[in-house]
Amino acid sequence: MRVVFAGTPEVALPSLDAIAGSRHELVGVVTRPDAPAGRGRRLVPSPVARRGEELGVPVLRPDHPRDPEFQAALRELAPDCCPVVAYGALLPQSALDIPAHGWVNLHFSCLPAWRGAAPVQHALWAGDEVTGATTFRIVKEMDAGPTFGVMTERIRPDDTAGELLGRLAEGGAGLLVATLDGIEDGTIEARPQPADGVSLAPKITVDDARVDWTEPAVGVDRRIRACTPAPGAWSTLDAERVKLGPVTHTDTVLAPGEVATGKNDVLVGTGTTAVRLGEVKAFGKRQMAAADWARGVRLAPGTRFGG
Repeated sequence: MRVVFAGTPEVALPSLDAIAGSRHELVGVVTRPDAPAGRGRRLVPSPVARRGEELGVPVLRPDHPRDPEFQAALRELAPDCCPVVAYGALLPQSALDIPAHGWVNLHFSCLPAWRGAAPVQHALWAGDEVTGATTFRIVKEMDAGPTFGVMTERIRPDDTAGELLGRLAEGGAGLLVATLDGIEDGTIEARPQPADGVSLAPKITVDDARVDWTEPAVGVDRRIRACTPAPGAWSTLDAERVKLGPVTHTDTVLAPGEVATGKNDVLVGTGTTAVRLGEVKAFGKRQMAAADWARGVRLAPGTRFGG
């Protein structure tokens, strides 16, 4: 089939590379417009745009996929199908109707669970033991289209959202290519999603990532891992924001937010038992081991996070 791939961030690259190396003909790439980055706020292309240019295919960067100029350019490429991974914009029906086999999305959950922008983060935060990836045909309703295939992945106790998403991106690339193969061969059929089991995964904001030390240790642990690496879990200390990496559990009991330092560790109280901090990044500083950070700031007795 002739395919035009749509995606934007680095997590989409395994699928783009897998499709480029498959039997299908990659005739173009759709991605978000170049965005400001770095201290100079210079416009830089997305990871998918850069890879598309390396592959030597046309790269379309519409401000919005409803733009007539974009849709005309897409029709000229004449795709049979448009595979999608983390494109980042809602597709109007006029764009959905262009390829004969529609737009096929790789979504990082076992649908209908965790529909939305942050399925991996919400699966971790909820304490799910298993998640996965699903291919489905995009329809107007968010992540509600009929599904083609699914893969599953066990969530490890120490997984961060970044680590889990990386494994799903690699495994999901094969699923997406297999789905395209089945569509072309007529050996795969899209099936409606069940009405039961729907859960939503809206984007996690910076405010959501603020640690609530009154939660039990397991809740603090899950929130931090779900928000690593983005948007980054954080708390405040003396009114200054401090970013926190994944923690480990202890049997020590401290008041919520209370800090206790040892020679090689920093413990913080929660609603149950204390957690041991891993890496810490204070404002304007580099990320470092919590014990090194604590020695630098010379925490006074009775110091508390979040107070």
